[in-house]
Amino acid sequence: MSSSVIAGRHAVKELLRSDSDINKIYMQDTVNKSQLKEILDLAKEKRVVVSAVPKNKIDGLTDERHQGIVALVSAHEYMPLEELLEKIEGKNANIIILDGLEDPHNLGSILRTCDAAGFDGVIIPKRRSVQLTDTVAKTSTGAIEYVPVVRVTNINQTIDKLKENNFWVIGSDGTGKLDYREMNAKTGSNALVVGSEGEGISKKTLEKCDFTVKIPMAGEITSLNASVSAALLMYEVYRQQNPPGRD
Repeated sequence: MSSSVIAGRHAVKELLRSDSDINKIYMQDTVNKSQLKEILDLAKEKRVVVSAVPKNKIDGLTDERHQGIVALVSAHEYMPLEELLEKIEGKNANIIILDGLEDPHNLGSILRTCDAAGFDGVIIPKRRSVQLTDTVAKTSTGAIEYVPVVRVTNINQTIDKLKENNFWVIGSDGTGKLDYREMNAKTGSNALVVGSEGEGISKKTLEKCDFTVKIPMAGEITSLNASVSAALLMYEVYRQQNPPGRD
């Protein structure tokens, strides 16, 4: 399995906090170690080797803003759909399906929101979609270590499988008749479907949805960034399932 490079202090710190298999950490030899104390302490606790190297060594490993530290880890793995279904069996679960998302920064941001909103997983197609890359990992600021990502051959067959497991499938589309704030996500399991940045949800997938919702637009621009749309939908689910004052 190839190695991936995770760059940046926050991302490396979250990586150390997770159960990821870290091969090695490279630290810039001119960096102030006191600024990296928490990372170095975690690395020592996890028995991860930290090597001090020149800045050009780290620059050669990544194009990302690394802040003087990177970690080498095994490439990120996808969770099989059946494993995700077993993991969430017996609970009301929430997942998000990304139909043809192409921007790695959007996927990274969505993973970050999934973690914050308590979503149980992300499903992406194998073809015509962004995959898990170093850029996705960096943008997720560590959330990639906590949110399972399932990669499937056929989104529509996957939706059928989710329905068999008692999921409501909710599509986000400008033609939707229902304001997203009016959807009922208080109980049961929900699968939100968000389309690609340019094309939206494919016609066949849209037909598979139990219902579609739209996000009101008061300005002149007719669409939102995919990660912003996903965040609004996920937090509406969170708001309904976790009212203020509830422990």
